[in-house]
Amino acid sequence: MVRILLGMVLGVILVPVAVLAWFHYGWVPVAVADPRLPQERLITSVPLNARIDREMVSTPPIQVNDENLVAGAQVYRDRCAACHGFHGKPSSFGAHMFPDAPPLWEKHPHNDVVGVSDDPPGETYWKVSNGIRLTGMPAFKEVLTDTQMWQVSLLLANADKPLPPATVQILSGETLPAVSSVQPPSASKMSQK
Repeated sequence: MVRILLGMVLGVILVPVAVLAWFHYGWVPVAVADPRLPQERLITSVPLNARIDREMVSTPPIQVNDENLVAGAQVYRDRCAACHGFHGKPSSFGAHMFPDAPPLWEKHPHNDVVGVSDDPPGETYWKVSNGIRLTGMPAFKEVLTDTQMWQVSLLLANADKPLPPATVQILSGETLPAVSSVQPPSASKMSQK
């Protein structure tokens, strides 16, 4: 009985001390190239999914229409494409993040799902708004308007459906023609002649 009690006391003391030493001396795999911790995906995905399920807005406040899809594509081009890539043009560094930034315009290898089109728009909105800790996914709630976050979320929810031509052009990484910056001469300059 004494041995069992001594073993329990040593276990209660030694295990936390060993874990603290593991952290203190830098043995925890923190570099992108390091192997995953055992059960890391489970440890991080269970609380993330539970929080999203608890806080997610189920009905978007805006409609899916050409105007919102084009606006969402512009937000995506400006804020998301660097990590998640364009259609047919993967990000140069998204696959080198940990975890990798998923290519949001490519089909999954095991089914016809494109990016996160199988997720409800409210889930994508939550991720865009709040970000995801320890992934490189920033929180955009202080950067984008609520409407912009919903526009990009609705766009991504419809990534597996036909999109308006202007949206496809933006998502292909093509540059749109610039608005002419040539200004008509001012009245004061014309009167000097």
